[in-house]
Amino acid sequence: MIVALLLSSAGILFAEEQGSSNPTEVVVVEQSQTVQPATEKAVITAAEVQRNADFAWTLLAAFLVFFMQAGFAMVEAGFTRAKNTVNILMKNLMDMSIGAIAYWAVGFAIMFGVTTTGWFGTSGFFMSDFTQNHDPWTLAFWMFQVVFAATSATIVSGAMAERTKFVAYLVYSVVISALIYPVFGSWAWGGLFKGNGWLEGLGFIDFAGSSVVHSVGGWAALAGAIVLGPRIGKYVDGKTKAIPGHNIALGALGVFILWFGWYGFNAGSTTAANTDTALIAVNTTLAAAGGSIGAMLLSWVMFKKPEATMTLNGALAGLVGITAGCANVLTGSAILIGLIAGVIVVLSVVFVDQVLKIDDPVGAISVHGVCGAWGTFAAGLFNAGGVTLKILGVQLLGIGAAFLWVFPTAFILFKLLDATIGLRVTAEEELEGLDIGEHGIEAYPDFQIHPSAKGLKS
Repeated sequence: MIVALLLSSAGILFAEEQGSSNPTEVVVVEQSQTVQPATEKAVITAAEVQRNADFAWTLLAAFLVFFMQAGFAMVEAGFTRAKNTVNILMKNLMDMSIGAIAYWAVGFAIMFGVTTTGWFGTSGFFMSDFTQNHDPWTLAFWMFQVVFAATSATIVSGAMAERTKFVAYLVYSVVISALIYPVFGSWAWGGLFKGNGWLEGLGFIDFAGSSVVHSVGGWAALAGAIVLGPRIGKYVDGKTKAIPGHNIALGALGVFILWFGWYGFNAGSTTAANTDTALIAVNTTLAAAGGSIGAMLLSWVMFKKPEATMTLNGALAGLVGITAGCANVLTGSAILIGLIAGVIVVLSVVFVDQVLKIDDPVGAISVHGVCGAWGTFAAGLFNAGGVTLKILGVQLLGIGAAFLWVFPTAFILFKLLDATIGLRVTAEEELEGLDIGEHGIEAYPDFQIHPSAKGLKS
């Protein structure tokens, strides 16, 4: 008995010592237990453990999604010419840097602030919700959402690559992060925090952002590519000329990074550490696999060879396609959604490039805009809880609302930029490369062939 008392006393002293340095991490007590702690501060309930796990999972997922910026940078750099690599990297960096500040100041409030109309939020500017309430969940939730905003913004970079003025792109990055993306996000996701979007009120399904993130970026990319026009030499005498990227290995690396980050993108959208993440992760994997296989097979039939860039984009198409329904479709449906997305992306890339004559160097319009729309519809079509005409109608309404908000708004923005500060670099800068013309530095200084050096013998 004496030994038991000594051990008990030692345990209490240890708990008090631990509590003095970190009063929230000492002992876990289940809600049903009757153990009386030495002090209230020394106790962590099961609910608090779950809350801490939710914080940890949400932030970890945010960090995974943040790393997707590296994936986008590698895909865009690899699929374009070496002379524009620095420009690609700078645009991706600024999408995150400028976008984060714009989203902190304005975008988060518009997307998740209190609203009485369901159209956009009107509270929480400059993170004032946290300043007033000191609720750390506001910070964790903002961290998860800002990387989504950066993803939507950086999608446009690829479609406008190799010919866009850097300063004009910076202005665009501010506007999409502060206004274009948050407004539609408020319609579909506002209720995740303090808002109440009209579209989510109808039962719109877009769990992780096939429309909210990817179609928004894709339709803005479409507007930008149209206003900019094609790269020099892309369309000659009405015929389409391929302009190959300089490093498919970089592009493939980017796709694998994006695939990896997508587990944070989709599974992290639970913003809770629970068992739902398992199904979401499996569906994400299967859809990406189906997308790459579908694109490879169709490209093999169309071009007589299994085309690498189409196959890589097929994996991304499958990921975009499953993003809306990753939490509410069965695993077999995920494969089918991805497979169809892979087929769609090949057909769409060819249609945009050869029929519409819109120059999209990386296929961003097709991967994110078109396949984002497909994924949003598929979330209703393959809904494991049952499908009704109402569900499909709401999904189509959401798809249409995304396009009707984003495309005209972005088109007007790019037209205004073109008429004021100019949207496109000069022909001389484009031919020389934006690395030199816009940034005064080359990505590969020892390997570039300069026009002035052509024909010279060593």
